[in-house]
Amino acid sequence: MGKEIPSKMFRTQYTEKQLFELEAEFKKNIYKHTKKKKESVVSLVEKKQVKDMLSKSSIGKARDRNSARFSEELRPPQRREAGRKERRKSREHERGDRKKKAAKEKEKPNFALSGKLAEETNTFRGVVIKYSEPPEARIPKKRWRFYVFKDNENMPTLYMHRQSAYLIGRDRKVCDLVVDHPSCSKQHAALQYRLVPYEKADGRRERAVRPYIIDLGSSNETFVNNKPIEPLRYVELREKDVLKFGFSSREYVLLHDESKDDILDDD
Repeated sequence: MGKEIPSKMFRTQYTEKQLFELEAEFKKNIYKHTKKKKESVVSLVEKKQVKDMLSKSSIGKARDRNSARFSEELRPPQRREAGRKERRKSREHERGDRKKKAAKEKEKPNFALSGKLAEETNTFRGVVIKYSEPPEARIPKKRWRFYVFKDNENMPTLYMHRQSAYLIGRDRKVCDLVVDHPSCSKQHAALQYRLVPYEKADGRRERAVRPYIIDLGSSNETFVNNKPIEPLRYVELREKDVLKFGFSSREYVLLHDESKDDILDDD
């Protein structure tokens, strides 16, 4: 065995090799049981005496020489945590770099239609018209009209056969049929007469001018027979159909000059 180191405090004596092993074991146990607050292999008194003896003996020099090895053996979790922090920082830097790069990228050219040309050609009295008539627009031969009712009270009849289309809404500058109710949009809907094909009973195909209504994306919808219609799509109208716009209480009954006299009394 190695050289023995005398100790006044210990009843037993340790060799340098035993003290070296004892210090390594002591450090390992200190690391393992710090959170659980368990006692290490040696008592608290022995801990202090071992440190004092090591500082005075040759084993202290060996401890200094092997400090790097001890740190590698006794602190792997700390090093792992440090590695995690470094990787986390690097990822954050990469994200920041990507965001900066995306912000610096110039907007790609957009060759889609801007609508500016259509606005210039579809402007009336300084107001851009939302609606444009289709190629099949025609002035009807039948004399269509709206019979208007408000709370079961008859209002003036509106004749709707002199044009191929009628713009409906609150904007008095451009609308043909003005609806002053606040729930209606400035350009709420449009009544459009279209030349469309149809099939007769004998199988022959003919064409006729028929009325259609289209909602122009209004805020509170257009109703045909108390049912809301899909916006921006033509809905064919029939004789005796009832139209309402927004939350207005006015009802517009569609008839023409060939309608029967008692048709308003039908349910």
